[in-house]
Amino acid sequence: MAQDETVTSDDHAAGALVGHPATARLFQAGQRVRRWDAAHSWALDTAVVLGVFLFFCVPDLVGDREHSDSPIPIAHVPPAQMVLWQAGLVIPLWWRRRAPLPAFYAVTVVVLLQWAAGVVLRADFALLVAVYSLVLHATLARLPWAVPGLIAVFVVVTVRLSGSLPVWDIMFFIATVGTAAVALGFAVRLRRAQLAALRDRAFQLEVERDQRSRLAAATERTRVAREMHDIVGHSLSVIVTLADGGAYALDTAPERSKQALNLIGDTARRSLAELRRMLGVLRERADEPDLSPQPGIADLDRLCARIRAAGPRIDYESSGELETLDVGVQLATYRIVQEAFTNTLKHAGPHTRIQLGLRIDGTRLRILVRDSGPPGGANQVAGAAEPGHGLIGMRERTALYDGAVTAGPTPDGGWSVAADLDLAPVADRS
Repeated sequence: MAQDETVTSDDHAAGALVGHPATARLFQAGQRVRRWDAAHSWALDTAVVLGVFLFFCVPDLVGDREHSDSPIPIAHVPPAQMVLWQAGLVIPLWWRRRAPLPAFYAVTVVVLLQWAAGVVLRADFALLVAVYSLVLHATLARLPWAVPGLIAVFVVVTVRLSGSLPVWDIMFFIATVGTAAVALGFAVRLRRAQLAALRDRAFQLEVERDQRSRLAAATERTRVAREMHDIVGHSLSVIVTLADGGAYALDTAPERSKQALNLIGDTARRSLAELRRMLGVLRERADEPDLSPQPGIADLDRLCARIRAAGPRIDYESSGELETLDVGVQLATYRIVQEAFTNTLKHAGPHTRIQLGLRIDGTRLRILVRDSGPPGGANQVAGAAEPGHGLIGMRERTALYDGAVTAGPTPDGGWSVAADLDLAPVADRS
């Protein structure tokens, strides 16, 4: 229980630290510094060189090294020579990010010569900066090349100080500061790699999200276009055929013309209701859209009646328990038959004969729509064979149920459309 309370308090403290305004300002300041450094990389390198010079070179230049009580044997050198040693240690740091390995070895050579000459400077801290920069910026394959230089420095410094300090203390101190510089470089490197991986992952997720959004929008546009084509195309074909027939019968049979006008009004109102239902589902609004049932196989009788009113004769045969089929299968069947009727009115005209057959064959639903063609047996292949939206829509609907559509001319000059749908559940399909 006490352990749980400790963990809870630690989490609370961590959350308070992360959400603290000072932490947010510090993080924003770090981001601004990184953006500024990306645009002015030379400025930060110059600032590092100046910082090392001010904190580690100036004290040696202004301090009294002759009366120092340090146990380390320090050789007195003139200020001009000291400035040369310090320049050799500090100036290579200006290239510590662009050429980390050469900069490291330049500093290492100066440190070896300096200690061999018995000169000890505070500016030797530049070697730790060079080691940190090497681990942070160099490729991993080049890091082993720094090992000989580090070993040489370790040996020279240990031998040089062995007469004044215990050897094990010297070795422990050098190993400690060297390990700290290497560990800090690896820690910052891993942190940057993690941030880069997170940025790449976030960018990839954003791209995938945009792609999914575009794909969903394209799929929805295709679906809406298919439904609009089925509804509007069929209704306009029926209306045009009825209008032509009504105009032809106006002088000879006014009653037939009035009947045609009534059928045109009924067809237009029915199509308008279907359009409103579909748009009501798509449109975002506060009130509930009209969710009337989609047409199914039971509505094929009314569809045949509307087509018969436009002129063609229809023979409708069916077998099997069609009304018990899945709602989606019934809608696909209705739209396929509707599109086939529309093509018949468009290419064969009102004076044709249509055979419609629906049959359940095992786990397949067979659909056949065949017409006798226009009067006189004129060929309708030239116009009907073009792969328009109707045939594409039928193929898309049958593909949803692992089916296929075949359309082509018949020997007697007509046209036939045959489709089959798989009635098995999705989990049972091979």
